[in-house]
Amino acid sequence: MAKAEKAAAIAELKTEFESSTGAVLTEYRGLTVAQLKELRTNLGENARFAVVKNTLTKRAADEAGVDERFRELLEGPSAIAFVRGDVVEAAKGLRDFAKANPLLVIKGGFIDGQSMDAAEVTKLADLESREVLLAKLAGAMKGTMANAAGLFNALPTQAAQLVEALRVKREAAGETAEAPAAEAAAPEATADEAPAE
Repeated sequence: MAKAEKAAAIAELKTEFESSTGAVLTEYRGLTVAQLKELRTNLGENARFAVVKNTLTKRAADEAGVDERFRELLEGPSAIAFVRGDVVEAAKGLRDFAKANPLLVIKGGFIDGQSMDAAEVTKLADLESREVLLAKLAGAMKGTMANAAGLFNALPTQAAQLVEALRVKREAAGETAEAPAAEAAAPEATADEAPAE
């Protein structure tokens, strides 16, 4: 490979690293061209799967500021899925393809400059997609808002019920206080009237 071609390849890989939300590094030894084409189709439009040269990729990753742990994984035949969008979806696609085609080995990856090993990529693939997580978050927020609205609506009702109970209690207390006063006044009058006879 000529020096100018190497420089162009490094610049292209550096751009891929910088513009991607994440990348998953794989070993593809033994996969056929047809299987690689199928994998590219399964990954969809949000991921670009490219076979890379390790030395050029290490230099591009270094220039892009990718973590050293990721660069250390660049051994043997390597291919990278550069992801623009939901990294979880791409990780799921790679994991599922690797289950069906054991020759594809996930070696690691990175998201936002943070390296991950193969186990962490698999855990990432086990997460639900971004859309599902956003829907769950929206549902939780809606439930919280509904609870708050119910609470705010209940406050005036409870206040009105409290005022009514207080009014009823005062009326009952007022009637009870007047009744003993009337009874107390009645015997005094009788006592006054009795000696007059």
